[in-house]
Amino acid sequence: MGKFVISQAKNGVKFNLKAANGEVIASSQVYKDEKYCRKGIASVINNAPVAPIEDQTVEGFTPCKHPNFEVY
Repeated sequence: MGKFVISQAKNGVKFNLKAANGEVIASSQVYKDEKYCRKGIASVINNAPVAPIEDQTVEGFTPCKHPNFEVY
């Protein structure tokens, strides 16, 4: 099972989503403080199953106008 890992960043905090094997599969923006970072994690948990995704690993992918997530 994957897990979210919160860490310090230069100007705040960020999170990485790690797969069961420890590989980072998603990284967040830098948040002002941990409270907002945790809200970002909650947003990913709630929105990821239905969010628009731009998968740039597919040959000839079609760019999305406002994707919630980008895979590259």
